[in-house]
Amino acid sequence: MLGVFSGAIVSPPDELVAAGCRTPSPKITADALVKRFIEANPSTVSMQIGDHVQFAYSHRNESALLPRSFAVKDEIFCMFEGALDNLGSLKQQYGLGKSATEVVLVIEAYKALRDRAPYPPSHMVAHLNGSFSFIVFDNSTSTLFVASDQFGKVPLCWGITADGHVAFADNVDLLKGACGKSLASFPQACFFSTAVGELMSYENPKNKITAVPAKDEEMWGATYKVEGPTVVAGTESPMLSF
Repeated sequence: MLGVFSGAIVSPPDELVAAGCRTPSPKITADALVKRFIEANPSTVSMQIGDHVQFAYSHRNESALLPRSFAVKDEIFCMFEGALDNLGSLKQQYGLGKSATEVVLVIEAYKALRDRAPYPPSHMVAHLNGSFSFIVFDNSTSTLFVASDQFGKVPLCWGITADGHVAFADNVDLLKGACGKSLASFPQACFFSTAVGELMSYENPKNKITAVPAKDEEMWGATYKVEGPTVVAGTESPMLSF
């Protein structure tokens, strides 16, 4: 699956911009990236959402246990890859029918987050148990929401194209050829929301996430890590770093 977003939707992460500047490497534009994806996957479903967003996905080479799916409802577009272990209980929680799938469930969970403010964004993802990654775009509010499961069982990476678009994909080779060193693995147990404005851990939402520059020979331009708690002198209980 592939989601590409212009600077009007999301600002390119500073860490990935810096990584691309440290080690210049070939890149291609967002349109060329989508074209390359379509050419490599003849059965691709692709769509342009307004002037600033492109989605594309295919069932080619997908896992039978971790399939890809797409849905749209009330201008909320979602691509989902994986499976939820607690889908049954979540369908009851959100009042969905028995035939509802993971991708529909994620859309309903996002709507609950959007419409029940102040509803902590971390809660939306923290109660999803399973192997997954997903990309949600709310066209009515121009909001992007991306997340990966607790153990990173479904690969997801993100990078910056030659024309400054931010791209998310489950195929690292695809983005490597498009984004050069402005590329990173999306960290497990984390989410990114343009409504929040930053990358956050949903397991430890108070812990800061830092980007560690990669060595020249490494594939990634940076690696994101969730900082652990620090201990304040004179106390026995840890204090979360911000």
